[in-house]
Amino acid sequence: MAKNWAYLKMAKGIVIGTLVVSSLVIPLTTQNNVQAASSRQMESLDRGLTAVKTFEGVFISWRLFGTEPSNVSFNLYRNGQKVNSNPISSSTNYLDANGSTDSTYYIKAVINNTEQAASESVKVWGQNYLNLPIQKPSGGTTPDGVSYSYSANDASVGDLDGDGDYEIIVKWDPSNSKDNSQDGYTGNVYVDAYHLDGTRLWRINLGKNIRAGAHYTQFVVYDLDGDGRSEVAMKTADGTVDGQGSVIGSANADYRDTKGRVLSGPEYLTIFSGGSGRALENIRFKPERGNVCDWGDCYGNRVDRFLAGVAYLDGQRPSLIMGRGYYNKTMLTAYNYRNGDVTELWTFDSDDSGNENYAGQGNHSLSAADLDGDGKDEIVYGAMAIDDNGRGLHTTGWGHGDAHHVGDLNPNHSGIEIYQVHENANSPIGMGIRDGDSGQLLWGIKTGKDTGRGVAADIDPRYAGTELWASGQALYSVTGSQISSTPPSSMNSTIWWDGDLSRELLDHKWSGSFGVGTIYKWNYQQNKLDTLLTASGTFSNNGTKGNPSLQVDLFGDWREEVIWRTEDSSALRIYTTTHVTTQRIFTLMHDALYRTSIASQNTGYNQPPHTSFYLGSGMKTPSMPSIYTP
Repeated sequence: MAKNWAYLKMAKGIVIGTLVVSSLVIPLTTQNNVQAASSRQMESLDRGLTAVKTFEGVFISWRLFGTEPSNVSFNLYRNGQKVNSNPISSSTNYLDANGSTDSTYYIKAVINNTEQAASESVKVWGQNYLNLPIQKPSGGTTPDGVSYSYSANDASVGDLDGDGDYEIIVKWDPSNSKDNSQDGYTGNVYVDAYHLDGTRLWRINLGKNIRAGAHYTQFVVYDLDGDGRSEVAMKTADGTVDGQGSVIGSANADYRDTKGRVLSGPEYLTIFSGGSGRALENIRFKPERGNVCDWGDCYGNRVDRFLAGVAYLDGQRPSLIMGRGYYNKTMLTAYNYRNGDVTELWTFDSDDSGNENYAGQGNHSLSAADLDGDGKDEIVYGAMAIDDNGRGLHTTGWGHGDAHHVGDLNPNHSGIEIYQVHENANSPIGMGIRDGDSGQLLWGIKTGKDTGRGVAADIDPRYAGTELWASGQALYSVTGSQISSTPPSSMNSTIWWDGDLSRELLDHKWSGSFGVGTIYKWNYQQNKLDTLLTASGTFSNNGTKGNPSLQVDLFGDWREEVIWRTEDSSALRIYTTTHVTTQRIFTLMHDALYRTSIASQNTGYNQPPHTSFYLGSGMKTPSMPSIYTP
């Protein structure tokens, strides 16, 4: 019989105003590796070896770990026989002209002229994508008689079972999901986990008291407790059913009003086992709802704008960040999950004295990065940032926006930069890049309108750093020099895909009312987009946003894979590049800023991940990260 989670655990902590200081001091433990005091916990991954048939032979690609010595090289074996004459040291990919679809491959690292243990053996893909079959939930009918069906929506990844291989976690979106501004009932939200062969590990049913829509359910997949296996954290409610069939709270409670909104009833934060989907910990959710009208309206739009992510607040281990509100009242709560317990660290509230200027500055997304260079992460919350201790770091007053980019965007400027567009036509800055620590404007312009799209990416090797563009504006260098009055029309996302260091544009092409997954290359000499990939048979998500389910350095070398749903949502289709590159960079999943960006990518309006080092044309070889793996 299914267990009923009728009880509610309270987070441990000592409350001082709205700042919560943990009552537990938990020492950082070392498992397999000895780490320096400032090193960060990262996943212990396998080589992620892939082999893909191309017209020229078989393209093979593998991971360079962030924990490896700089002099490591590799030997490649086909059917048990070494392929290369000398160890491969200049890249982590290889084109085997004599390979076929019948070949099998493995690699061996070479350190100080000594071969290490062999990697996993892999077979050859017949094309540049992997179909991962998924199980679509049955549709239903709302209380007012409207039928709905399901499609696969946002996804994330984590090593759920500790084997060094990523699993895929996907959210199912009903066809009647709503923006917060819209009334109406929705179908239930489901979250599934799958092995890459399509084996389903579990399904979580969030129940009728969690409304469906881009701003309601943000799911975080990360190894929060350092045991080598990722957990899944989400906001839940009475009637949520975990991956083992156990009900959280009351199975029969229904808090939906006649407009389909859920503006009453308890809210929970639940930590689920990544391996089984079982609810491990269930506590009262903070930031709390409180008075609905306090958030900027009384009908339930602004109160239910949620964000979520992961930040290394102590510089060593990951903490969970849950946010609520950004148009007006803004709150963030930070948690640790350690040794089976959830501990509340602090809560930031824009209503508190001294925080008034932080209200109304948030975006539909957040990022975590070490903005002030102290080794600990801050949270970028749109046009403001919160320090690792839960106090305000800076606020610009430029207001809410729909897109931001956080990373080392300008290699000639010290530290992290933040590029953002802004919605308020009266904002003094409609598109601008600022210093991550001080918030000082580095360059920007007043657009005088709602600037709804904005991108920062290195697409022109003639200029140092990323290029910047936004809807209705020109293409600029990172320092504000106008490059062209005609910027790329693609403004949704970016991806590292081909063999050079510049970034490509990840988007979709409309086919009727659906978007087909597409990757473009900006032809800076002719000011036009060249198509590199059209993912026929796939659809994008989230309307005009044109999002894939996920973009991520999932396997192979440092370049990114992209996951789209198939047209009928019977599968997730994972595309990988087959462009040969001479660039050798450790897996991006061992860069903390990139890895936490993957964890928060599904939040609100999906934003492309960036790295803590400048990755683009003219880049310097990045230092190996200071990390350890459980």
